[in-house]
Amino acid sequence: MHKRYDVVVVGSGIAGLSFALKVADKGRSVAIVTKKKRADSNTNYAQGGIACVIAKDDDFTAHVEDTLVAGAGLCNRSVVDQVVREGPERIQELVEWGVEFSKSNHGYSLGKEGGHSSRRILHVQDMTGRAIEQALLTAVASAPSIDLFEHHFAVDIITASKFSGAPLPPEEDKVHGLYVLNTQSGLVETWAAPVILLATGGIGQIYQYTTNPDIATGDGIAIAHRAGAPIRDMEFVQFHPTALFVPDNKDRFLISEAVRGEGAILRDGAGLPFMQAYDSRGELAPRDVVARAIDAEMKQSGMQHMWLDLTAHDKAHLESRFPQIYKRCAAHGIAIERDWVPIVPAAHYVCGGVNTALSGATPIAGLYACGEVACTGLHGANRLASNSLLEAVVVAHRGARAVGDYLSTLSQEAVELPSWIDGDLQDSDERVVLAHNWDELKRLMWDYVGIVRTEKRLLRARTRVDTLAKEIDEYYWNFKIEPKLLELRNMIAVAQLIIEAALKRKDSCGLHFRLN
Repeated sequence: MHKRYDVVVVGSGIAGLSFALKVADKGRSVAIVTKKKRADSNTNYAQGGIACVIAKDDDFTAHVEDTLVAGAGLCNRSVVDQVVREGPERIQELVEWGVEFSKSNHGYSLGKEGGHSSRRILHVQDMTGRAIEQALLTAVASAPSIDLFEHHFAVDIITASKFSGAPLPPEEDKVHGLYVLNTQSGLVETWAAPVILLATGGIGQIYQYTTNPDIATGDGIAIAHRAGAPIRDMEFVQFHPTALFVPDNKDRFLISEAVRGEGAILRDGAGLPFMQAYDSRGELAPRDVVARAIDAEMKQSGMQHMWLDLTAHDKAHLESRFPQIYKRCAAHGIAIERDWVPIVPAAHYVCGGVNTALSGATPIAGLYACGEVACTGLHGANRLASNSLLEAVVVAHRGARAVGDYLSTLSQEAVELPSWIDGDLQDSDERVVLAHNWDELKRLMWDYVGIVRTEKRLLRARTRVDTLAKEIDEYYWNFKIEPKLLELRNMIAVAQLIIEAALKRKDSCGLHFRLN
């Protein structure tokens, strides 16, 4: 028997959880599916905070202008204005859900990050994402009409196209449900729901070096793409300038931009500051500028990393303001009050994604997307630091309202969905194919589709990724599915989208930087 819900949310970060709470509050049944544990999300790893105009000496216009400048002229001004102006109300909701933002003697303790003209980053020390995640999970646990399923992997959306046997234009298509792999039983379940919200986070794992957790394999973007939803701006992948460099460690811990907001200095191999040579804003230039500067310095010097100097602050301040960063560095023998921190850029955030309205709606009726998986036009060609969590709560709020309106127009007649058929497929004894292709994809994306791109490298990447896609497609149809296969299938699809977008945009803009 199929599971049936009014809404299925795929993902358990700030976007999915806040959306689910608001929809459930209207009396709708909601399922949240997450492929690992409920706290495994990009939100949980967000250190810096959430940008919002709170201070008396700040204003909406300044925040809007900062966002537009960072976005290199490609932001949707109307979207930026609406997101910024709705921020304070959404922050108050987070407080009501139990988020305790750090405070000073004058109210909230507001940080400043690259690209911002004022202090407007609300934070919980350097654990903002974790604090928000825990508050929302606590609220979800007490919501009777929300069921949360861990270890359930969304495979594909069931749309009207699947019934017709032929693809429909997105504006004529409609959501009916979702195929979900129960990773503990190994069985694919058929779930009926007229509304699916994709809130699966980012794509960082397609690159060899990333600040993202293991779950960030671009699942939502790939699922939406296979369903026929439009995808946009995928060439704009943000590389965070400062991830902790540890030799032979591919998963690099993020050193928050808030550290530079507190006065940390970037230094080259000789110990000299270098950012002023690249931008008058120095260490507080937007991330794309800083990442390219570090990349250039590393290539010119042959060094594997640059240095980040926090030694102007004493131990007590650093342990209080950045406790996780302090502990993580200390675990590698780095006392940040006296030692410079070795840092390198790493894949961090994708500004593109599923093309949506500010309500999260796509052209496919019943399909919504929210958070990093979506592209509303807020970020343009480069995300302004800490705008992502703000966007997530604003779009989740608007999306919940839009979904309520949509559900009220539907009849109660149930549609009989086709069950998943495994047939005589067997478990694979060739998993070396997955491991090899996984590693190859990450390396070639880092080398050929990274911080600085060329036509030749992009074409090489396309040729090889297309071959990987064929190999994995054959594997997919010949063996029973498993999480690693689904993730690699999605990663390859996202890599293809990034490469094609990068080839089409001949000029350099924001995060997309081409030498030719």
